[in-house]
This record gives sequence, C-alpha cells and structure tokens, in this order.
Amino acid sequence: MDKVDDAVPADLAQSALADARSIARTGRRRRDPETARRVRRQNLAGRGTGGYSGPGPDPVRDPQQIGALLAGYVDERGWLRPLAEARVFAEWEVLVGSDVAAHCAPQSLSGGELKIAAESTAWATQLRLLAATLLARLVAELGPDIVTKLAITGPTGPSWKHGNRSVRGARGPRDTYG
Repeated sequence: MDKVDDAVPADLAQSALADARSIARTGRRRRDPETARRVRRQNLAGRGTGGYSGPGPDPVRDPQQIGALLAGYVDERGWLRPLAEARVFAEWEVLVGSDVAAHCAPQSLSGGELKIAAESTAWATQLRLLAATLLARLVAELGPDIVTKLAITGPTGPSWKHGNRSVRGARGPRDTYG
C-alpha cells in the first residue's frame, strides 16, 4: 500500500509535466496576415481611450487652462450679464480712463441706467458733454445690453430726511434753533 500511495503523486506530477510539454510542442497557431493587421488596427484604435497620450497635446487627458474652463462654466450658468455689470464698478478706471475716473465714480446700475456722481458741478457738466463718448466706450467694452443710459449728477449735500416720517418744507435740524 505504501508503494501505491507514493506512486499516485509521482504519476500525477509526471502526467502534468507530460501535458505541459505536449502543449509547448504544438506551439502557437499562426494567424493569417490579414487577421493580424485587423487585430493591430483595433488595438491602435483603442489607444486614445487609455494608455499614453503621445507627444502631442491631448485635450481629454492633459490639464486644461482655468480660463477656458471658467468661460464655459460662466456661460453655462448664465453669469455673463452679472459679471459684465460688476466690471463697471471693478474696472471703472480702465473703462473710462484715469483722468475721468479721478473726478467721478459709478453709483448704481439698474435696468441699463448707470448713475454717475461727479465730484463738482463743473465735472458734472463736462461729463454730460462727454456722455455719448463714455456710453460708446462702455458699450464697446461690455456689450450693447449692459449700459444703455447715463445719469450724471453733481455733488449733493447731506440729507436731513431720515425714515418714513419727515415734515415737508421743514429746514431739518435748524428748525429747532430759534
């Protein structure tokens, strides 16, 4: 019995070795050249989806510039108009020029009407004369629908009207002096 038990594992190993040798002897089957070309074409066609991108730029795998991504995102979200309106206040000096911006400032923008406050009545008059030129510059930079009208005011004094209840014709705090 001992011989039979020892012989079974040896026979099993020998048969496995014999099977491996027979497989190795047969070799791989050769494909015909047309099949080989077809398989190679299919393998190369799938290269774009994975693996290395190659020496040239790959728009799918390479990092993208933030400006290009942000432009698409802003357009997709519908933020073009609010950003253009914000540019009026943020880039005022660039839009109208440094000499004009030194003497006036934008106050509000609603419904296409831009309210500008000048530092003096002389500058308010000068800006009213330049209104067409300023409006043309703003339209060229921001687009035709952002700023459609300019309202230019001079300096204003302090307002004594506070709250909902105020007396018409009153002289403010000077009313109580005498």
